[in-house]
Amino acid sequence: MSKIYVGNLPFSASEEDVRTLFMQHGTVESVSLIMDRETGRPRGFGFVEMSRADAARAIQNLNGQEMDGRPLRVNEAQDKPRGGGQRRW
Repeated sequence: MSKIYVGNLPFSASEEDVRTLFMQHGTVESVSLIMDRETGRPRGFGFVEMSRADAARAIQNLNGQEMDGRPLRVNEAQDKPRGGGQRRW
């Protein structure tokens, strides 16, 4: 299973819109759009999970493709480093 980062999404995009787009390239296991905690509005990015082969095909075909006039940034998601940064005084 591969996790794909999808950036520069139009704020009007729904999870179903993203699922439909990615289904053209394979089986979509899950879609998660990230919302702002304070406002509840979409932040313009999310994640899609697909099999490794389907994910590679989706990344190749969808990176740079426009969705509602915005070029999508689609690549393999990077694990977020755990723990906070250290303060420098």
